[in-house]
This record gives sequence, structure tokens and C-alpha cells, in this order.
Amino acid sequence: MTVSAREFERLVGESLEMIPDELRGRISNVQIVIEEEPRDELLDALGVPQEETLFGLYEGTPLTERGIEYSGMPDRIVIFRRPLIEEFDDPLDLRREIARTVIHEVAHHFGLDEERIAELGWD
Repeated sequence: MTVSAREFERLVGESLEMIPDELRGRISNVQIVIEEEPRDELLDALGVPQEETLFGLYEGTPLTERGIEYSGMPDRIVIFRRPLIEEFDDPLDLRREIARTVIHEVAHHFGLDEERIAELGWD
């Protein structure tokens, strides 16, 4: 399936809009970026098996770990375009997976771990 960079960016934006206003307003000091695909070095560092990949990644300090005087660099949520497009060739499935990935990574920003994210159905 062919999805332009602009269309993909629009889908990521729509996914962010799915987050309730009261939570979206608490997303602070976070850059949301789209990269083509994860680097091999990153996959190796994270222990991702060769036959797998990443759709998204949260890099930073979760809100639950920040003190009053926190002044770190902006956190980053990276959404990887190529793995998502290659895995989901149905437009509706792609839209759903982008939303799931964005929400999953935002959940990490709020301090939720993999177990809690799975309990909430966003794994």
C-alpha cells in the first residue's frame, strides 16, 4: 500500500486527537516525530529479535518520575512509518494500528508500563 508522508502525518495527528482533552493537555515537553524505520543499532540495543521490528518508541522521563524542578530535554515519541505501512495493507487496519501505537507511546509518557498498557488493551 502507498501512503504519502503527508497522509501518514495526518493519521498520526488524528490519533493524538483520540486522546481525551484532559489527558492531551497534560502531555508536556514531548516531541512527536515520524521516522522512516528504526535503525538496526536501536533494534539491537532494545533486544528486538531479527524477525521483528518496532512501530513506535518513547524516549524520555515519564511524568511519574519527574520532580518539581525537572528541566530535561524534550521527550520524544517516534512513530516508524515503513514498518506500519508494510505490516498493514488495509487502510482501516493501518489507521487502527497507528492510533494504537501513538496511544501506547503516550501511555509511557504518563508512566504506564507494558503490563498496565496491556491490561488497558493498548499493547
